[in-house]
Amino acid sequence: MFRARAQAGSKIFVGVDITDVEQLAARLAGQPALAEEIFSARELAYVAGRKRRAEHLAARFAAKEAVFKALGAGMRWRDVEVVNSASGKPRLHLSGVAAAAAARHRIGDMDISLSHNGGMAIAFVVLTAADADSTELDTAAAAEEVTA
Repeated sequence: MFRARAQAGSKIFVGVDITDVEQLAARLAGQPALAEEIFSARELAYVAGRKRRAEHLAARFAAKEAVFKALGAGMRWRDVEVVNSASGKPRLHLSGVAAAAAARHRIGDMDISLSHNGGMAIAFVVLTAADADSTELDTAAAAEEVTA
């Protein structure tokens, strides 16, 4: 569930993507090295113990595509990572070009929703940029990821 947190003067970036689970599974099976090009070690470790591994990978693939749509082109697959909080809620972690784009757009809040059913996986992202006067914005972490 998304909560409206946008203040006057803020900007919202939205991205959505839907992925065919079997089509992605077939591509990954046909090109074993492709999974390591697209997914981080944490993402691969997360899905390794899952019964429906392909569905979880497809949802993460859709999340990456959704972020690309929200922030623009030019990012690498592994610049966008879906990690889970202790409660299991998916969260976005950006690095590299994606972190630089988020900093440039002054992204201060990132929400993501993932789902899979009927052979399809979907991801919806909402990125909120704070206005120039906001004291809540913290892009220093994103800048450190870019230079690290």
